[in-house]
Amino acid sequence: MNTIAYAIYLAITYLITVKVGWRFYRNGRVFILGLLEQNHTLADAINNVLLVGYYLVNLGYATVMISTWDTIHDWTEMLVSITAMTGQIFLSLGILHCFNMLVIYIISKRNHSIQPLKS
Repeated sequence: MNTIAYAIYLAITYLITVKVGWRFYRNGRVFILGLLEQNHTLADAINNVLLVGYYLVNLGYATVMISTWDTIHDWTEMLVSITAMTGQIFLSLGILHCFNMLVIYIISKRNHSIQPLKS
């Protein structure tokens, strides 16, 4: 039963991670461009690195979480295990997103508070 649960869990996690990561990648470019004063080349490079890092962290976390599972004996336990682990992935995605948005907010405030002196 554990093997079936692992396969289902990894498939769900993979789909969620890729879908959410692609949305962050596509929509986050605007924020990065704003921080980098419309430097498209640098913004795209940073956005690509963030996407790869996001995938590695989330898929790695999902894979490591499998080692914490107990032995599953029936279908009910399998459903509960998959649901709990998928919920943990959702929470980690949400926390990571909130942290990233906080960092972007702090950087944008810092950039706007430093104004060049006019002579």
